This record gives sequence, structure tokens and C-alpha cells, in this order.
Amino acid sequence: MKQHPIAFSLALALTGTVACKSGEQAPQKETVTVIGKSTVSATATPAGGGSATAMAQPVRPGDLPPPSDVAAAPADALKEKSGLATKVLKAGTGKEHPRAADTVKVHYTGWTKDGKMFDSSVVRGAPTEFRVDEVIKGWTEGLQLMVAGESRRFWIPGVLAYGETARMGTPAGDLTFDVELLEIQKGAEPPAVPTDLAKPPATAKKTKSGLAYRYLTKGKGTVHPKATDKVSVHYSGWSKDGKMFDSSVTRGKPTSFPLNRVIKGWTEGVQLMVAGDKVRFWIPADLAYGDKPQRPGAPTGELVFDVELLEIQ
Repeated sequence: MKQHPIAFSLALALTGTVACKSGEQAPQKETVTVIGKSTVSATATPAGGGSATAMAQPVRPGDLPPPSDVAAAPADALKEKSGLATKVLKAGTGKEHPRAADTVKVHYTGWTKDGKMFDSSVVRGAPTEFRVDEVIKGWTEGLQLMVAGESRRFWIPGVLAYGETARMGTPAGDLTFDVELLEIQKGAEPPAVPTDLAKPPATAKKTKSGLAYRYLTKGKGTVHPKATDKVSVHYSGWSKDGKMFDSSVTRGKPTSFPLNRVIKGWTEGVQLMVAGDKVRFWIPADLAYGDKPQRPGAPTGELVFDVELLEIQ
């Protein structure tokens, strides 16, 4: 269920590719299963971009039968504001809940509302590991309600899964999953939310396009990248309400991409940098992803990014 390469029109990577232009994505992991936000990669995880197999599988004699309540959550299920419904099947022994940046090991099985099993680590005989924020939104939310050792059933509306239209082998519409949380591996602490998130300070510079920026750290490089160059960066991005929607920092791995294949604000802003610079950018909607989401969960409006330029290739 990983989400890795999610092709927005971004600048870089919601899980690995947040900033790519619409319909494009920076080179990332190969796609691999059905649980990740998109589909994921071999050796990856289940759950939408995250299962160890590659695509939803056809019904086979070894498929697990659907639960009796596969079509709809029962009255005793817990219902979240997002539309997610869950029910504890087996209490866990753990005390802590995983955070979005943590890595978890799980066993799971997923069915469509008509009872067709489309993916299962149980059938494969091997649990799957992935970061909590690298899978579909219903999993990211649901897993954070659990503790180690717990088994829980998720009823996930299409908007929190893969949407209403099947693509690249992912199932469409509302889905039901049985998930057993086996282990939690603590991830890196997310960067602090900028205190000047609401608007650029008076010390920030502004370009004719409307891009605002200020230097957090000055680098020692002397060369600025060109739009045709490939760069390696660490970054974190926040929406104006203070929600971090993507970060290579919490993933613990920098991202590389061609500078002319990301959102306009990134293409323009990174060319102002030299290697070693760390800069905060306030990017207006018309230089980012616009005011209307390009896909469920995509950031909209003015966005703020902290970007550290590591290397110009």
C-alpha cells in the first residue's frame, strides 16, 4: 500500500514525488502493490502502493473468504470524521500508536465491497513493511488508531483509497481490509512547523512571479543549477493550515529530480540556490498545484517548502 511515486504536478514528493508536474514523477521506486497511495514497488509493501505483490490479484482457490460485513460497517464500528470506519477484531498488547513517520510491519487482506479479495500478505505468507504515511489515506489514518498485536477491520471509502475509477490494477470504490499490526519501528521526528508559515516575513525576497523566499542556511557552492539540470535535495512541505503534507527528511532519504519537471515554484526557486543552501519558499497556488486538488489528498493553495540543495548533477 505504498504511495511512493505519486505523480502530482508538484515540486517533489508526497512520498517521493511531490513536486512533479502533472502527470509526471521523479524517478523513484518501481511500482509494486495495491496498498500504497498509488501502487508500489517490489520488496515494498501492501496497501495501495504497498503490498509485496504487484497488482490486485484475480480470485483464486486459495483466496480468503470475505467477512460477513464486507459490504458495510456494522453499527458497533468506530466511525471517524473522514468517513473511515474501523472495528477491533483482536486487542493488542502494545501501548504506543504508530505515527505517520514510523515504519510498521503488518499482515493484511483486502476485499472489494462485492467480496472479491484483491490482495493479501496472509495468502503470500509474508508480512509487509512500509511507512505509515506512504500508503492510502485510509490506512495512514487507521493504522494510527492501532497498537502492536492488534487486529482491526477497516472500511475505507473510495476517497480515502484509490478513488472511484480503477487504474493501474488498483481496486476502485469502497474497500474493506483486515489488518494485523505486528511491529512498530520509530521513524525520524518530523521537522517543526515554521513559525512564519502564514506569510513571508519582511526580510523575505520576492520575485516577479510572486515566489517569496528567505535563506535559512547559506551554502558554500558557487554554481546555480539550470532548469535542465538534475538536483538532489532534502525538503519538507506545509499547507497554510500548518499541515505537513510531504517530507524527504522524515523518510530519511533525499530526492533527485530534473529541475524542469517539477512545479513552477520549485523550478524557479531552486535555480536561485547553490549547493549547501537551505531556503524557505512561499509558493503561490499558480506556481504550485492550483486551488483545486488534482487528486484526493493533493495539496492546494499557497504552500511553504523548506528546501536544502545537496547536489547539482
